[in-house]
Amino acid sequence: MYRYYNPNPCARSVGDCAVRAISAAFDIPWEQAFDILADNARQMCDMPSSDSVWGAVLRQMGFICEAINGDVTVGEYAEDHPRGVYVLGLGGHVVTVVDGDVLDTWDSSNVPVIFVWKRDRERRIKHV
Repeated sequence: MYRYYNPNPCARSVGDCAVRAISAAFDIPWEQAFDILADNARQMCDMPSSDSVWGAVLRQMGFICEAINGDVTVGEYAEDHPRGVYVLGLGGHVVTVVDGDVLDTWDSSNVPVIFVWKRDRERRIKHV
């Protein structure tokens, strides 16, 4: 189910989807998520919104990535995963699903999922 989520302190909702997704995934303030991504981006000489930058942050925090085969939408994925934290790559957008809720500034429920980051239960989760 879609739930409006915008932790941006200025209520902006364009261009910061990776920051919002990291904020939601780790339940941290937007500013802290931004700083984590900016530090990683600087080290990688890339932009904070780059899939490789926010993906590296998730990997460092104990997430693993898997490609999605087939036509699965954000809404279907959320419905099939009522427990846990998942960060979904949609091709130009990223959104977080927490316990079956799609957290974002707009309802992307009908958008196809390309890949998913999920917590690796075998690895110890590092603290943010």
